[in-house]
Amino acid sequence: MEALPKLDDPTLAVQLERVASASKYFSLQCQQRPELLEALLASGSLSRCYGPDDIKQQLAEALHGCAESNDLDRRLRLFRHRNMLRILWRDYNRLAPTMETTRDLSWLAEACISASLDWWHKQLAQEHGEPQGEDGQPQQLVVLAMGKLGAGELNLSSDIDLIFAYPDSGNTVGGRRPLSNQEFFIRLGQRLIASLDKTTPEGFVFRVDMRLRPYGNSGALVFSFAAMEGYYQEQGRDWERYALIKARPVSGGAAAEELMATLRPFVYRRYLDFSAIESLREMKESINSAVRRGGLENNVKLGPGGIREVEFIAQCFQLIRGGQLPSLRQQELLNVLEALVQEGLLPAEAAGELRDAYLFLRDTEHAIQGYEDKQSQELPSGEEAQAALLLALGFDDWDSFMACLEGHRRKVSHHFSELIAPIEEPAPEEGYAQIWPEGQAATKLVDLDFESLTASVDAAVQAEARLAALGFTDPAKVADALVRLRESTLFRAMQAEGRTRLDRFIPLLIQACRDQQEPDQVFLRLLHLVEAVARRSAYLVLLTENPTALKELVTLCAASPWISEQLTRHPALLDELLDPRSLYQAPDKDELRQALAKRLEQLAPEDTEANMDALRHFKSSEVLHIAASEVTGRLPLMQVSDKLTFLAEVLVEAALKVAWDDLVRKHGEPQKDDQEPVKPFPQSTDFMVLGYGKFGGIELGYGSDLDLVFVYDASAKGATTGAKPIDPGSFYTRLAQRVIHILDSHTAFGRLYAVDMRLRPSGDSGMLVTTFAGLVEYQLGQAWTWEHQALVRARPLVGDSLLIQHCQELRLQVLAQSRDLAKLKQEVVDMRRRMREHLLPAEVKRSGDFHLKHGEGGIVDIEFMVQYAVLAWSCDHPALAAWTDNVRILEALAQEGLFSATEATALTEAYLAFRSAVHQLDLLQQPAVVEPARFEAERAAVRAKWASLLGNAEE
Repeated sequence: MEALPKLDDPTLAVQLERVASASKYFSLQCQQRPELLEALLASGSLSRCYGPDDIKQQLAEALHGCAESNDLDRRLRLFRHRNMLRILWRDYNRLAPTMETTRDLSWLAEACISASLDWWHKQLAQEHGEPQGEDGQPQQLVVLAMGKLGAGELNLSSDIDLIFAYPDSGNTVGGRRPLSNQEFFIRLGQRLIASLDKTTPEGFVFRVDMRLRPYGNSGALVFSFAAMEGYYQEQGRDWERYALIKARPVSGGAAAEELMATLRPFVYRRYLDFSAIESLREMKESINSAVRRGGLENNVKLGPGGIREVEFIAQCFQLIRGGQLPSLRQQELLNVLEALVQEGLLPAEAAGELRDAYLFLRDTEHAIQGYEDKQSQELPSGEEAQAALLLALGFDDWDSFMACLEGHRRKVSHHFSELIAPIEEPAPEEGYAQIWPEGQAATKLVDLDFESLTASVDAAVQAEARLAALGFTDPAKVADALVRLRESTLFRAMQAEGRTRLDRFIPLLIQACRDQQEPDQVFLRLLHLVEAVARRSAYLVLLTENPTALKELVTLCAASPWISEQLTRHPALLDELLDPRSLYQAPDKDELRQALAKRLEQLAPEDTEANMDALRHFKSSEVLHIAASEVTGRLPLMQVSDKLTFLAEVLVEAALKVAWDDLVRKHGEPQKDDQEPVKPFPQSTDFMVLGYGKFGGIELGYGSDLDLVFVYDASAKGATTGAKPIDPGSFYTRLAQRVIHILDSHTAFGRLYAVDMRLRPSGDSGMLVTTFAGLVEYQLGQAWTWEHQALVRARPLVGDSLLIQHCQELRLQVLAQSRDLAKLKQEVVDMRRRMREHLLPAEVKRSGDFHLKHGEGGIVDIEFMVQYAVLAWSCDHPALAAWTDNVRILEALAQEGLFSATEATALTEAYLAFRSAVHQLDLLQQPAVVEPARFEAERAAVRAKWASLLGNAEE
């Protein structure tokens, strides 16, 4: 301490004493190189925060005129010491928050890497020439920062983990002794490592660790991009995925970004990858074993509740969901925790506890490492070192520090075990132990030796007996299904890891099905799902790791084979089962719009295919929420239809936006004739979408088509404003075609909606898109009565606000026309008869069963009576045309005194009962047909009203 300068400023004097007492390294540097601290004090560097460019500029000045490698090494080390003094001063005196310290250290490392790399590249290029690719383009060494450097989170005495790569093969050009690109970059990498890592009289800059490269220490020092991509695709291991999460290029420019793009699919899988939990659990168990062997319980990084567990929690979510959520594809841990909260994957309270613990643990790590500039995370045992740590962290005694530390570690351990808990094997009385003969493995499908089931009658009989004891009513059928699975090509083609996952899952599935009313049926239904996901066994891990998700899966599939089929077709929906709170919540329209917009904004607008896939996945997940809420009684029929309709509206609006943006990129926007203020999309498009039928009537079901009509109102003259202009008619026709393509096309994720355009003017023979003037002319002069019936349920969905207003006015005008009631009645009755003749299935006519939609006294009869009433009486009762859904029109008919209250109520109750039954049958994947005696009273009420209003349709 005698060599420390005497400072006049009392604040600086206190700060100097604090950091010098807490860090032997600081004190030693001040004694050996007092000019470093003097320069920092004189420059004011101790009181300010530097950015990465500041540090690079300072290092460039420090290296100016450097011509010898020994001089380079000396200057780099002195520069490092100076900055370490500055960083320690600011950290230990709490002038810099924790993450500023880690960023400062990372920027220091990056500056040293960059400066050394540039210096050595120039030296080597003078002798060997500049490396070029086969295309003649110059190449640079790409340095990938891994670990804490990649995340910008270096600690006070950290190694830097690096990987070296170069774009492609070729040779150097212009030197005296040309080399292949690989030879050049190997030499460059070797010299870079030496300048940073070797210990000289001035110390070292950063210890360099290259073990994370392909093949580790036995691999080449430098790999071409193609070689790296091939390695990770063919041989990449789970821990390497984990490591690459934090990978970040610190040199190489655009070529480095190209490399990262090729590596991204290896790290972030397109599907939900719950196998990451297993891999991280195995890695953690390996660490725990090392901790136990080495007595590292007091290691703040590797010990229980330490830094590594916080990192594992964040990176587990990244590996599982990063393929679907770009917001998780970042390196800095605290940013990932924040993104997890924003994505609804981690409660804010849990994220807050993890954040606080992480910062405290990192501060503790800095206090340990800054003491002697040694890479250690072990709590000190000596009194002097403990006193230094307490001083750095601001604690008065060791007990209070340990109490605080243990509090944070307990919270981390709790959250870690919640996410990555060890799998507990089923108790002996559970799972296969109850099914298969004594002595056979209870939890392993392979070890059960399914082949013996076909070879040994006794084994099969015992298995069936145990299944029967569990409540299975057809145990032979279940056992047979398991045998067929064991003997299937699918099972034989599975890798050992997948078989192990299946071994673990099947007993859990049997156990979960045993409590259902029809366990055999539910189990066999779910076995189709198992077969569908077996090749991507990460889904089996999802269900094995999450008992709640498995329980919800069994419950929903027991209630609805339709839900089971949707999950089988789209296994990614299994993710929705993880949180029952959100599973049974069907968002309102604004929430849907916001959630979809958030998902789409993460995609490139020009990537139409990706946008289409996102729309399909969004629909599937939201429909699952609605169906789950309905089958469990959480959502009544009217709200189910509302939710399904609002979902379709949001998706049509999004499809229009994707199509509009795509067309505008190619051709520009249609020119406007007026100078109205600019309105947001889609209110300023001169284009709109009309919904008819169930869509217009807010009565969509699970498998409903969308009846659409496209209308535009733009000048026939002029052209779009882009580089490839087209006329407005062509623009809007192509826009409609794109919307239909986005909605109706089959992709790997299925079809969004089947689109029916037959209700447009002139039907299939008409133009795909009609002008508003053409729509007016057709509706007022050419439309048939059945088209006016359809107009009763027509509703603008999305589009230009002024055009929507005009279409609404036209609808009211058409519906309010005075009509010949006798002629109207006859046309309505005739159309109803023709529909029944063509749409009522022949087998229903023969059996006499009741078809809920087309049968006499069914849904369509009610709809036709409502449509007749609107067309007949809207001229005198405009309130009838205000609504497009049948229930509210029936209410209006009662309020206007046109139907008695008793009649309107009876028709409404019948209509809702029929539709509810249709929904239930849809979810059971059964036709909309019931026995004749069912709904007898409701049908009688409908028939009676039909007879009084329209006469007998069968006459």
